[in-house]
Amino acid sequence: MCNDRHPQRNDPRPHRVAALATGAAALTAVLLATGCDGTTSVTAAAASAQDDKGGSAPRFTTLRFTLDARGGVQLTGGSRAAATAAGSFSVTGGRTHRFDRPGDRLLVVLRHWPDSGTERASRGRAPQLLPPDESAVETGFLVDTASWVRAELDGQSLRWLRRDTLRVDVTDSAVGEPTVLTLSGPHGGRSGQPVPPPLGTRACASLDADTARHAVLPEVATGTDVPDALARLSGLCLDVQYATRPGGTPGTVRQVLVPLAGHPTTSAALPPTDGTAPTPGDRVLLDPTRPATLVVAR
Repeated sequence: MCNDRHPQRNDPRPHRVAALATGAAALTAVLLATGCDGTTSVTAAAASAQDDKGGSAPRFTTLRFTLDARGGVQLTGGSRAAATAAGSFSVTGGRTHRFDRPGDRLLVVLRHWPDSGTERASRGRAPQLLPPDESAVETGFLVDTASWVRAELDGQSLRWLRRDTLRVDVTDSAVGEPTVLTLSGPHGGRSGQPVPPPLGTRACASLDADTARHAVLPEVATGTDVPDALARLSGLCLDVQYATRPGGTPGTVRQVLVPLAGHPTTSAALPPTDGTAPTPGDRVLLDPTRPATLVVAR
C-alpha cells in the first residue's frame, strides 16, 4: 500500500481527547504514570517525547497499545519507551490525517471517536466508514523498532513491518471493549521470521493522492489470509487500516471495505454482502483520501 501520501483536505486542528474518568473536559497535558507492572498510561492527546539518553538503543522486545473507542491509550511492554506521541488530530469524511514519519520510524495511527460521538457510534456498530457528520480522531505514535516487528491486533497476526505506517480503526468498537495492538521483535522463540516485500510500488508513488481514480476491484473472500488480501489490495494504491470483529475463522479476513468516490460513506464490500454491484472484477472510481478497511476475524 502507499503510506502517508494523503494530505488532510481541511485545515487539521489538534484534537484533545477527553479522559474516560471525566468524559467532559479536554486534557491539556500528558499523563505518564509508570507503576510496578511496567505500565505507561497516556491519553490520546499525548504530545510528549522520550528523553534521549544516548548510547546504544536496547533491542526491541514488546510494545502493546490498549485502546478504547474513546481514545484512551495505555502503553505496556518492555519497549514502551520506544514510542513517542505524535499528536491527535480531528479528521472528517473518513479521510486520514497526514502525519510526518521520519524515515527510520514506524508510525502507528489509532483511529477512534471523540468522547462526544462514542456512545452513538458504539450503539450502531454499523460496518461502514465514518458518517459525514462525525469527526473521528487519529492519534499517532512514532516507534523506534530498529528492525522488523510483527503486528498483532486482538491476538490475530497482521504482518511484519518496519519503517512503515500501521493504522488501526476502533470506531466500530463498543464502549468497554478495548482493542489491543501488539508489536513484538523478531526473536522470542519464533523461527523463520518472514521479510515481506514492500507494499508500496513506484506506480503508486506517481499517483495524485487527492484525485479519484478508476481501478478494478480484486476478489477477496471471507477466510483469506491477511498477507494474501494485502497483496491483492496493493494494486489499488490505497492506505489500509485494520479492525477486528467476532465471527469467521480467527486470524483471517472477515471483510474488506474499499472507499468509493462520491460520498464519504460509500464503499465496496469484499466479498459483497448482498449480491449487488460493485463486485470483484468491476471497474470502480476510488477515493484515495480514505483508507481501505481490512477487518480481521477474532
